[in-house]
Amino acid sequence: MSQATLGDDEELFGEAANEMREDVESSLEEAWGALPAADAIWETDADNVLGVLNGLNSALNAGDAEDHLRDAKKWFTMGQRADAFEDAEDLEDEIADLEAAIEDLSEAGEQVGELTSTIPALRGTLQDIDETDEADADAEEDEE
Repeated sequence: MSQATLGDDEELFGEAANEMREDVESSLEEAWGALPAADAIWETDADNVLGVLNGLNSALNAGDAEDHLRDAKKWFTMGQRADAFEDAEDLEDEIADLEAAIEDLSEAGEQVGELTSTIPALRGTLQDIDETDEADADAEEDEE
């Protein structure tokens, strides 16, 4: 191979490495942007607890963030294996932070989902107790 070809190959590799880093950064930016807004999980217009829980459960959905994170990890892994990144710690840290945020959303969603199925049953149980107490009170009044 001639010197010119080697120089061209290095230049092409450098361009590819820069494009790969840009792809990772772009995917990370899109993933962060796809996460729900803080107000979406904090504010509600619901009239009751079940409405609040259903709204919160919907708001805790990571949406397309997981797909964008997967793309970022794919390009990051490829770039690392090709030794294309001079300094990739910042990308690695951001990927870890994003993974943690998505995992937190997922865990919170599971907890809210459990409450969403538990609260109506609990309400029914408490209503039955109230009805039983009322019936007992009515029976006592009738006896007097």
